[in-house]
Amino acid sequence: MEVDLLDFVEQCRHLVKQALGKHAGEPASGGFARWKHVVLHCLRLEDGHSYRETPNRLKYMAEIRDVLGLDRDDLPDYSTIYKSFDRLRMWVWRALLRVSAQQHPQSGHAALDSTFFDRRSASSYYRQRSGSNVQTLKVTTLTDRESLAVLDVHISARWKHDTKTGPQVVRRNADDLLSVAADKAFHNWITKYEFYALGVEPLILQRGSRPLTLGHNALIRAKGYSQRWMAETSYSTMKRSLGDAVRALGWYRQFREIVLMFAISNIEPLCEPL
Repeated sequence: MEVDLLDFVEQCRHLVKQALGKHAGEPASGGFARWKHVVLHCLRLEDGHSYRETPNRLKYMAEIRDVLGLDRDDLPDYSTIYKSFDRLRMWVWRALLRVSAQQHPQSGHAALDSTFFDRRSASSYYRQRSGSNVQTLKVTTLTDRESLAVLDVHISARWKHDTKTGPQVVRRNADDLLSVAADKAFHNWITKYEFYALGVEPLILQRGSRPLTLGHNALIRAKGYSQRWMAETSYSTMKRSLGDAVRALGWYRQFREIVLMFAISNIEPLCEPL
């Protein structure tokens, strides 16, 4: 989604400060406030540029520098921005994802689905040297069916079964959910029992062709299962905008990058389109 870049940076500044709270002004790297580093990483991914290109482009973006409170002669070095991505823990990016999702109307009805991100675009030499042979990361998303806002994500390099990752995502957000729609891959009786115990209605299809199963699936479809496709729409929109591959080398950096990408996909609809 193409948005006004200045409006995007202003929205990020507001949401990042809200997500970080009292930690927003703490220095993260190079003496710059933590919120500035987070906004710079949002800008870097949204604009599709490398760490080296980011400070160079900022030299010619006076209005964006004003929003960030940066002086043209005192911009952070690319290595400073790179190191800050290591120092900013996962809770920072999850807090930004949560706050960005809260800017959209919350219906309480969510869709659960899984998608995949390619990590082969990272250096093959690095992967061989580090002994990593994982080429694809599995991501389970929880998406609001009305606003298409991504509420939460679970990332796995070992491709855990959906019946393992699904309840984990729902458990973290159960207080805000009324129902969850998911396909047959998420179905087993343990999962459904846990959803009911959390006060969340599971709209999950069952496998099989028995009359009882067919009747159950017809009832589930009538209750709103057909809106499950909203989850596929949300992450396909994000992949068209930001890509379907991660560029970071370390696996922990890739996890953070994916969470940040979904947070950006929540922020983009709040901005002025081009």
